[in-house]
Amino acid sequence: MVKSVEPRDGHGVAECRGSANIELMDKGQILSAILDIGVVPVVRTASADSAIRAIEAIHRGGIRAAEITMTVPGAIKALEKLADQFGDSIVLGAGTVLDPETARICMLAGAQFFVTPALNLATIEIAQRYSKPIMPGALTPTEVLAAWQAGADAVKVFPASAVGGAKYIKALKGPFPQIEMIPTGGVNLETAGDFLRAGACAVAVGGELVDAQTIKEGKYEVFEQRAAQYLEVVRKTRAEMASKAAAK
Repeated sequence: MVKSVEPRDGHGVAECRGSANIELMDKGQILSAILDIGVVPVVRTASADSAIRAIEAIHRGGIRAAEITMTVPGAIKALEKLADQFGDSIVLGAGTVLDPETARICMLAGAQFFVTPALNLATIEIAQRYSKPIMPGALTPTEVLAAWQAGADAVKVFPASAVGGAKYIKALKGPFPQIEMIPTGGVNLETAGDFLRAGACAVAVGGELVDAQTIKEGKYEVFEQRAAQYLEVVRKTRAEMASKAAAK
């Protein structure tokens, strides 16, 4: 299906997408879906086929969102296939987006949100133009604030583990309680809850969810099991946080 999508500035862009329902999701709905899930799988594999199979397994495990990094060979074709295959039953994102040109290509392929490894203002601008959520990478307080002021919907704090993990997120949330943060790097089943309790609105999980060795062994069912485990960690942690908040 080909249609013209009109962004806020009135410039149209031809967009190919596998589901009309996805096309009708607005920016707020896409972002809300991601934050409600609480886990963003970062799929970085050696081939498009393995990325597709990994996301199929993650979807079976209950996680209805996934980010395909642009380091995956054939990542654009993988996005197109998954958008057609899953329609509105998954929120697809493009990761390791380094520039606005790549963001636009990913958008045409079906990406509904964008994640960058570093702060690129032009990439944030094009996401805003087409009303798509973007989560630029930042690390220092200056970078985090700059990303937010530039229009980030949430800030990807990366690499979180290298600077203190959950404690660093808690420290950042002190002066920036209004900034939504999604830590990446060092997030696993043991630390995911700590990041959420520290103030993260969601967590992004890479190799701890989808790893090369499991793919090599062809055990994609493992990703399904892990996906369910991460969802359970999010559910339990948020329930505990809500209970403590209610008791105050």
